[in-house]
Amino acid sequence: MTTPGEWRCAAASVPPGRTATFRLECGGRRVSGFVVNFDGGYHAYLNRCAHVGTPLDLWPNEFFTEDGRALICSTHGAIYEPATGLCTAGPCVGDRLSRLPLRLDGDTLVVTCP
Repeated sequence: MTTPGEWRCAAASVPPGRTATFRLECGGRRVSGFVVNFDGGYHAYLNRCAHVGTPLDLWPNEFFTEDGRALICSTHGAIYEPATGLCTAGPCVGDRLSRLPLRLDGDTLVVTCP
């Protein structure tokens, strides 16, 4: 069951090296986010580049660089570490993606509003 301010999905539906997008209702406004499964861990972020706030995925649910080692903003090429959200290359070096609270409830990923 999904409640306002919460998004749930089966962890198995986000295998290693993959992502899933979602929308949350937070404080009366809708926010877009994504979950990434990278290097054995799940991480959730707002789908908003630290550079100018545009969504990272110009093509739906396409966040990884070609080699699968980093996340990339399709607008200006900012590169982010999947596990930390830290921008390591491009126009926003040193900034970070906004992390969303994520927990594992059994076999279910649960993302909530910050």
